[in-house]
Amino acid sequence: MRLRIRGPSGQFTVAIAEDATVGDLRNQIVDKTGLTSYDVKYGYPVKALSLDQFDPQHSVTELGVELNGEQLIITARDGVTQTEEQPIVRPPSPKLSLSRKPNKSLADDPPEVASEEHGGIFVLRVMADDNSCLFRAISTALMGGEDTMTELRSMVAENIQKHTDEYPEVVLEMKPDDYCHWIQDENSWGGAIELNILSKELNCEICSIDVQTLRIDRFNEGQPQRCILVYSGIHYDTIALAPFSGAPPNHDAKVFDAEDPAVLEKSLALCKLLQQKHYYTDTAGFQLQCKICSKMVIGQEGARKHAETTGHSEFGEAGSG
Repeated sequence: MRLRIRGPSGQFTVAIAEDATVGDLRNQIVDKTGLTSYDVKYGYPVKALSLDQFDPQHSVTELGVELNGEQLIITARDGVTQTEEQPIVRPPSPKLSLSRKPNKSLADDPPEVASEEHGGIFVLRVMADDNSCLFRAISTALMGGEDTMTELRSMVAENIQKHTDEYPEVVLEMKPDDYCHWIQDENSWGGAIELNILSKELNCEICSIDVQTLRIDRFNEGQPQRCILVYSGIHYDTIALAPFSGAPPNHDAKVFDAEDPAVLEKSLALCKLLQQKHYYTDTAGFQLQCKICSKMVIGQEGARKHAETTGHSEFGEAGSG
């Protein structure tokens, strides 16, 4: 399984075995952060994960947290010093702008999963490949069109300003005021923070299915209705129920009864087809090119390091132009 560890010196992607122990995880945290006494938080909204209460020999599966794809935020405990080799504390990296190679075949001929019980076809609706894909997906699913993306960005900014305790600098990776300014730019991409906020603002559960791992992340769980987004590494699309194969999007249903388990079953089946078509980006290992200086880097971590040293924050998947 793969997860991200974010500490005072930056963010690292690590791989641990399925049978790894809590002790193995703690060793990774110490190795990557240089901290021997620390607090761990994860998820959105941020929750505490107390590793100290678990025996080091216990399996990480006993933590009650799905670690694959998760980000752990590591902070030093108050009044505690770090190990002798203290990491260099850098200011937060510039927010990265990442673009991928367009997959025209999927946009023109998206995979479909028939559903007799729903009297239609579950189909992927491909969003434009820009940094507004998440807002575009939510807007088309819950707001009836794409002309509300600016409104959605404003919702996020206003919510963060009201709840800076829930979204501090350590979570946003920049000061809340700076983040609010940044997210309202049409070239700024959204992620779990935005999904968490918008699901609550729009009173709808949002499920995001990761194509690479088939993991389902639920935001604002417990609502009577839900929509389904598809996350393919650095891009979001939406799942729709069309009345028949090839039906135009204006006949779609994109909001579903949250009590209907078949909707998620069909959506997962659709994502399995996408996985077979390799419709995802391996953010740890894919090759990126800086759009400013043309330097080639590997993965988000390589892009982040390049951004820290140069200030360049726009990258495209190699060959995407």
